[in-house]
Amino acid sequence: ALQESLDRKLFGQHLVNKVVVKAVKGFLNNTKTKKPLALSLHGWTGTGKNFVSKIIAESIYKRGLQSKYVHQFVATLHFPHAHSINLYKDQLQSWIRGNVSICPRSLFIFDEMDKMHAGLIDSIKPFLDYYEFLDGVSYRQAIFIFLSNAGAEKITEVALDFWRNGRTREDIQITDIQNALSVSVFNNKNSGFWHSTLIDRNLIDYFVPFLPLEYKHVKMCVRVEIESRGYAVDEDILTRIADEMTYFPREERIYSDKGCKTVDAKLDYYYDF
Repeated sequence: ALQESLDRKLFGQHLVNKVVVKAVKGFLNNTKTKKPLALSLHGWTGTGKNFVSKIIAESIYKRGLQSKYVHQFVATLHFPHAHSINLYKDQLQSWIRGNVSICPRSLFIFDEMDKMHAGLIDSIKPFLDYYEFLDGVSYRQAIFIFLSNAGAEKITEVALDFWRNGRTREDIQITDIQNALSVSVFNNKNSGFWHSTLIDRNLIDYFVPFLPLEYKHVKMCVRVEIESRGYAVDEDILTRIADEMTYFPREERIYSDKGCKTVDAKLDYYYDF
């Protein structure tokens, strides 16, 4: 189901498709895991990070994101004040400990990691480490997913290099980008992962790069959204919406500034729903 959903709904992200399916499937099928699964998803807004975490949740839990075993944290909502960081650390540990005690196969999603206060996420380091039990609780079946814009510049840099050298985005391999991405995130002062022990101790299993989306991918997003609403696809409107998006770099105009983020709103404008 995970593979099928990604194939059908996610566009222009061959690396994500390959890494996520391999990581999640391997983890769920392993009866002797040594640690929880930790995935860190990186890329510009609108490239599919939230979408993929939703698909992962739906492939594991009957109620997807609505499952009581799926827990989402948004940095600016749940951890807004720098002066309360010690309180947040205690709360975070308590929330994770309590939920994993109830369901070992709990899923934790941390959104806006680039807006999280540095040092806060390190409080969950013991839960991601290679411990069989901590105070009688095993965290080895849990899954942690981190979403962040940090590292997006590095991802774009690699994608642009391939494009300027006449190579397709599908030529990009995970080895071309993963190490540079983890170093970039680790050294990004505007990220909750800045000098994080989770990276330093290699507790993040996969840094998953979301490539910036091209014009053709935006059109794919628009088409699927129109079809999902039950309307016949109007090619003229589809093209118009894709044309209205802004693209970068300024000269080449290859990648969509907002990915597929504003497709919904633009469709509402063109269709009388």
